[in-house]
Formats: sequence, structure tokens, C-alpha cells
Amino acid sequence: MSATRIHIILYSAAGVAALVGLAESIYLSVMAFTGETVVCGGSASCYEVLGSAYARIGGVPVAALGALAYFGVFSCATFALFGYVRARMFFALIVWMMFAFTFWLLYVQAFVLHAFCRYCLFSAAIIFLLAGIAVAMPAASERKTAR
Repeated sequence: MSATRIHIILYSAAGVAALVGLAESIYLSVMAFTGETVVCGGSASCYEVLGSAYARIGGVPVAALGALAYFGVFSCATFALFGYVRARMFFALIVWMMFAFTFWLLYVQAFVLHAFCRYCLFSAAIIFLLAGIAVAMPAASERKTAR
């Protein structure tokens, strides 16, 4: 399989994953801005996390920041598909920033709040997938230069 084909597959997968994360983040942002109750399936832990002081930074819901980040990842993945080299760099940068912030949020849920949010864990899984794609990307680039 050629490096170009691998890039197409990986950036397409990243774009789809980013859209799923974007949809979830927008849902949580709308619920936070309107004050509506999020459907958590009866999980009290979910309400604890989403209602905690850690759910907002400077009055802005963390989910809204996540929506911006997911949109950035989607945009960079799309531009990278069309050959924009800088988009590849920004893709990796945004994904690694999201990855680091996700670790912080997982720490807060586990050791500070002692509660987990299903939406947060789903978002963490998406970000772990994106980080895996970012890690796999240099290997795809090296195959191109090796041939």
C-alpha cells in the first residue's frame, strides 16, 4: 500500500472521528449554555462531572473548547487530504494538545471528583484514536521516502 493511500485512509478516519467528537461537544455545549439537563442515562456520576467547577474554564464550558478543537482537527485533516503540509503539522499539534488536556480531565475525574462522565470517556476514546492516527502518520511518511 502506498504512503499516499495510507495518508488518505488515516486522515479520512481522523476527519470522521473528529466529526463524531464535534457532534458530542456541540450537544454538551448547547446543554451547558441553555442550562438544560444532559441525558446521562440515570448516571449520577455524569451529573457530578458535568456540574462541577471543572466543567468550565473562565465561564466557558469545556465542551465548547472541545468543539473548537474537534473542528480544528477536522479542518486540518481535510486540508491535509488535499496535500497542505502545514495542515499536517497543525493536525498533530492540536491532537497532542487535546491528548494532554484529556489526561488532565481524566485525572480530575478519577482522583478529584471520584466520578466519571460517559460523554467525557467517549470523548477521551475519540482523542486516543486521533492520537493513534497522529502516531501512525509519520510511519506512513517514512514508507514513502524508503521506496
